[in-house]
Amino acid sequence: MVLSKGLARFNRVVTNRITGRIAGWAPGFGFVVHEGRRSGRRYRTPVNVFRRGDGYVVALTYGPTTDWVKNVLAAGGCELTTRGRTVRLRAPRIVHDERRDDMPAVVKVILTRVGVSDFLYLRRADG
Repeated sequence: MVLSKGLARFNRVVTNRITGRIAGWAPGFGFVVHEGRRSGRRYRTPVNVFRRGDGYVVALTYGPTTDWVKNVLAAGGCELTTRGRTVRLRAPRIVHDERRDDMPAVVKVILTRVGVSDFLYLRRADG
């Protein structure tokens, strides 16, 4: 189970506006900056993101088939703005992890309750 499409629509209209005010600098949040596959338009999608090794991991709270994930996979990477910095990321890969090993303990509990077990791993382009 991942978050519903109805909740996704609500979040796009309401929650993302609130999250958008903190996502670029608050720990555990960031913006994935990606280009639309068909439109070529640039998008900024707020995400839950955590630094891991030579890259980052994003919790896919709406699953691995959302448009922004498809855009990142098709482009082979994206930019991430987090904690006041922007980094270029590459080599995206989706990992299904029922144990949620790379998530902080508190986040792991929340993701377990809502049934999120898919993650997008990306490596730093300069690493």
